[in-house]
Amino acid sequence: MRRIILIVIGISILYSCQNKDQKKNIIKTIIQDTLSKTLGGTADVSDAPPKENKTIELIRGKLQVLLKKDLPAMTKEDRFFYYEVFDLNNDQKDEYFVAFSNSYFCGSGGCSGYILNNDGSLINSFTVTDFPIYVTTTPTEKFYDLIMESRGKFRHIKFKNGKYPSNPSVQPEYKGEVSKESSKVLDIQGKKLERYSF
Repeated sequence: MRRIILIVIGISILYSCQNKDQKKNIIKTIIQDTLSKTLGGTADVSDAPPKENKTIELIRGKLQVLLKKDLPAMTKEDRFFYYEVFDLNNDQKDEYFVAFSNSYFCGSGGCSGYILNNDGSLINSFTVTDFPIYVTTTPTEKFYDLIMESRGKFRHIKFKNGKYPSNPSVQPEYKGEVSKESSKVLDIQGKKLERYSF
């Protein structure tokens, strides 16, 4: 009788070990399959939630306030923005460059946009600007100078009295080449930035 019990216990232990190995093999196969499909670009991500984050929601909310009077006149195609982050004053908190690229916000002189603090408050708006914008390594009043192209010429934009000038076309022309140390932001065409609705 003991022998039969020991044989039954031995078989059940062997069977349970076999099931664990089978489960491990199945899990390993699923992981390998998923990785190969993801790396190969054939994974089905149609049910994945859209890429959203707090920064995008913050910008959307601010645009709803800043453009409140404009919203009724705007079409669905007008209601898209691009953004990039950059710490303009070395306070370890990013500021947000927000730009548009459609007929509502752009004209023959360039496009409009905003620079927001990391809490969403407005640093300033700007008009008649072509993208990208260059952030130099030289600060004025603790904020880096910008180089913006406006009406076919580069303009030197300096932070004064708590903001940047809103119309770059009337600022001093920037002479010479843009420094290699300057950072490029809102390179909408070159970087193929993602656009977001608001």
